[in-house]
Amino acid sequence: MSTNGPAGETNLRPHSQRLSSQRLVRREFLYGMGASLGSVALTAMMASDLDAAADGPLAPRPQQAPAQAQRCIFLMMEGGPSHIDTFDPKPELERLHLQEFNRSGEQKSAMESGKRYFVKSPFKFRQAGQSGADMAENWSHLAGVADDLCFYRGCQVDSVNHPTAMYQMNCGNRFGGDPAMGAWVTYGLGSVNQNLPGFVVLPADSYPQGGSANWSNGYLPAHFQGTPLRPTGSPILDLNPPAGVSRQRQRQNLDLIATLNQQHAAQHPTHDDLSARIANYELAFRMQMQVPEVLDMSDEDQRTLDMYGVGKEPTDAFGRKCLLARKLVSSGVRFVQLYHGSWDSHDYIARAHGSLVSAVDQPIAALIQDLKDRGLLDTTLIVWCGEFGRSPDNGVRGGTAYGRDHNPKAMTMWMAGGGVNAGHTIGATDETGAQAVENVRHVRDVHVTLLRLLGLDDNKLTFYHAGRFKQLSQFGGKVIDELIA
Repeated sequence: MSTNGPAGETNLRPHSQRLSSQRLVRREFLYGMGASLGSVALTAMMASDLDAAADGPLAPRPQQAPAQAQRCIFLMMEGGPSHIDTFDPKPELERLHLQEFNRSGEQKSAMESGKRYFVKSPFKFRQAGQSGADMAENWSHLAGVADDLCFYRGCQVDSVNHPTAMYQMNCGNRFGGDPAMGAWVTYGLGSVNQNLPGFVVLPADSYPQGGSANWSNGYLPAHFQGTPLRPTGSPILDLNPPAGVSRQRQRQNLDLIATLNQQHAAQHPTHDDLSARIANYELAFRMQMQVPEVLDMSDEDQRTLDMYGVGKEPTDAFGRKCLLARKLVSSGVRFVQLYHGSWDSHDYIARAHGSLVSAVDQPIAALIQDLKDRGLLDTTLIVWCGEFGRSPDNGVRGGTAYGRDHNPKAMTMWMAGGGVNAGHTIGATDETGAQAVENVRHVRDVHVTLLRLLGLDDNKLTFYHAGRFKQLSQFGGKVIDELIA
């Protein structure tokens, strides 16, 4: 956690935050000084700041620490995938299957009332690639890129409720209102393409639990919030101008609005939200030209479409998202988050997880291989996870509706590209998968590690809000060195 005061912390913060703080403090000081040599000096300093910000708040900025990754694709499997049925096999559950599960000494919740039983996985496992990565056999395509993956089994979170767990995984805070990881990354690094948002979200048909707060800018300036693209229809509402309105007329309208806004801003120089609004108008105008081009898949050859599973079921929807993610990062977008829902399998896990894996397996493997073929995998960090893991119990004796409950103490996530320790599995859970027991770390340490892989230092990537400098990890964390090559 950063403990320095405002003066000591200034040089550690990205330029956009320093500019915001300097505008506020210097202008208030200037108003009280009147005409003097000091006021002339301060005016020159402010002019220098404004010139430096001419490229905009999303202008690319240097990394704070040496790192390979320059961009991130975050694959969020909403609902909590079962580690026991995907990438963390538990042979002991074969022996314990349908034996009564007893949590002695623990108070049972309403959901846990009545008898519960251990449940074995309905899926067979194999060791894939030269690394021998553990994978359920239905991950047939991902097995082909197993050696590009780094699995982590030691993560723990604090909540068993979907919305709060989603907020914690995405924003570091269980209660919402804080900036999402994508917002922090674009705040720290800016974006390469000024005609596209720096942080793009590709949600499922419905928003995840917790809604758009999962990609909020929180207390960061509005420039850094995630921009969701709708899965059907126009990806962005009102992206195209109304019939009969030319781009020249749009440009004239924007110029008039900008003039009026700038006059208002001159009267209220400390209201930074107005400058964000002006910048967003301009970005929207530029997006009308480039977004349709990026979203257009007609320029992709049939081989690429087939590789991602576009045009066939059940891979079409997620295949399009993965292909679009590749197009977005290739076009300079800094952070892209993809959502795939319905992983909350309390029953019929064989059927539920089976259909979910069949929808994402081929597209994810294609994304990794495509980036690798284009020479982009080494500089692109890919993350796969849910908001928590699943329990080894929750079965029904004598029936077939075996499922699993929420489990914040054991989960598996994996990373690829971007300098991760590929071909390794880090951490372990106990013999039934109920709890992480090796290299156990809180999710804040995962966040700190992901930032470091992108060249960002959690203790330097701070923003002054509500009387203190805040950061993604909330109160500081430690890098998980084993996850980095």
